[in-house]
Formats: sequence, C-alpha cells, structure tokens
Amino acid sequence: MSLLEIEGLEVRYGSGRSALVAVDGVSLHVEPGASVGIVGESGSGKSTLARAIVQIVPTSAGRLVLDGRDVTNARGRELRHVRDRVQIVFQDPFASLNPRMTIGATLEEAIGLRRRGERDGGPRDAELEQLLEYVTLERSVLPRYPNQLSGGQLQRVSIARALAARPRLLILDEVTSALDVSVQAAILNLLAHLRETLGLTYICISHDLSVIGYLCETVMVLYLGQAVELSSCAELFAAPRHPYSRTLLDSVPQVHRRVIDAVVGGDVPDPRRPPPGCRFHPRCPRGPLAHPERTVCRTEDPHGALAVGAHGTVACHFPLEVPAGDGGAVRP
Repeated sequence: MSLLEIEGLEVRYGSGRSALVAVDGVSLHVEPGASVGIVGESGSGKSTLARAIVQIVPTSAGRLVLDGRDVTNARGRELRHVRDRVQIVFQDPFASLNPRMTIGATLEEAIGLRRRGERDGGPRDAELEQLLEYVTLERSVLPRYPNQLSGGQLQRVSIARALAARPRLLILDEVTSALDVSVQAAILNLLAHLRETLGLTYICISHDLSVIGYLCETVMVLYLGQAVELSSCAELFAAPRHPYSRTLLDSVPQVHRRVIDAVVGGDVPDPRRPPPGCRFHPRCPRGPLAHPERTVCRTEDPHGALAVGAHGTVACHFPLEVPAGDGGAVRP
C-alpha cells in the first residue's frame, strides 16, 4: 500500500474569472521509503502542492489518502493524523522559526506537541539529545536565539524540529536554496543519512536539478500547475520525453556545452488564463510554434491520453523519442 496517494488534486485561489488554479489535477503515489522529486519553474505549483499535502492550504478537488485514510481537507483528529505523519521543512529557516524562542524552547515545543495527551511522557532531555545528534548540533545551541545561528545551523534546527514529530514522510521545500554553496552539500549529505538511518520517505521540491538527482529516485515535472512528466531520475536526466523537461535540463549550465539545445519561444502564459490544449504549446519547440500542422496541441489536452510506458508517464501529443545507444542525446 502506498504511504501517500494524491488523486486529481486541485488547489484554487479566488473565484470567478480571476481565480488561479495553482495545482490542476495532479496525481502521485509515494511508496514507503521512496524519495520523489518535484521540479518546475517558479509558479509551476510545486510549493502549493507541498502545502496542500500538509493541509496548510485547502484543496478544491481531488483526494489525499495517507496510510489508507482519506485526509482531504482534514479537520480535528484527521488533521492530527496528517501532522503526526507528515512534516515539512521550509526554504528559509529563519522565517520558519520563532525569533523570540530559544532553540531549546522550539524543540521542546515540538516534542510536547507530539506527546500531547500522554499522562507521563518522561524526561524530554533525552529526546533533545537525540534530535541534536540526528542533525549534528551541539547542546550549546539550545539557549541561543535564531539570529545567533548561521543559516546552515538554522536549517539543521528546522530539520530537528520536523523530526521531533517522528514523521514517516518529510517534505523538503527548497531546503538548500537559501544556503551558501559550501553549506548545501553538508545539508544534502545529512538528509541522505537521515533517510537511510530513520527509514524516512521524502518529497523533495527544488528548482535545482542536481539536488533532485542526488536525493531522489523518481521525479515529477510540473508546468503551470499540471504534471507533464513522471519518470525515474536516471531516465529523465538521460532522455526526457516531454519538451518542457528537455528545456529544464538544457537550461542547466554545463562545462563543455556552448549552446542550449532546446530553445523555448513565446511568452510565459498568464496562469489565471492558461492556453487551451497543451499549456506548453505557445512555447514548445515541437508544437505548432515550429510545426504549424500540429494543431492538436492547441485544441486537445494531452492529459486526456497520457503516454504510459517503461520510461514513465508523459503528457504530450508528440513526445521526444527514447534514444537507443546514442549517449543520451534526444532526437529532434
């Protein structure tokens, strides 16, 4: 049984003509112990999806099933069930911590929330020691305030606070993007170690494909709130099938490459008024922009006939072909 099942999830802000559908019909199954990456441009719906999973924002359609229980727009005990099993680590650790609380008080509060309802929880000092050991911090940080710690230390505190709930699923929302490059590697190594030792399941959200490649086995690509490709990391990085996925990969600087292989045309559509048919078609190098005869891209949503195969799922009328022994190059 999947740990988390997301079925046709929709998150809508506002109503009427000005409504913004930030997440539109996204489906994803996350198995216990897996690590799934979610990538896409800013505004693609990555962080909104994460917040919907932990019930920070309500969903307007679809289902969320956690441990076999429907927790869509949970309240009361059902919401507690979600928060006990799913925790999120945010991008900016300083903004996510209370500046008026010491680190020790922050962690003790998180432990207390998990223990609520227990008559005798025993001393908390041992749990504090365990949390500090998990994230390799000294006890000297406990009496300090967030503004007295470095960015890397603060992110370790945020991770420790999430672990205090003893979750099964940890959502990592751009956890390294606010850190110096020298600190990012240490945090990634820590997260990889914690997943192995604690048996955690990860959903990693990042615009940095190298982070996804290091932490995840599976990756889902979002564009304007919709999932356009779902594949293993190895297969996506070697041979993406959706033109947008190809564009994301080609936008990453590489030492020996002089030009970007896939050039995107057109302007980014208004997310409040997405184009009909395939939402990527006004920018797609394989759609009517380059091939006027491919009018189906303008009129039919490719999600109605997903291409499913050994290389994953792709929502595209004209997906890129999987190369055969040509070093991972994608055929035009």
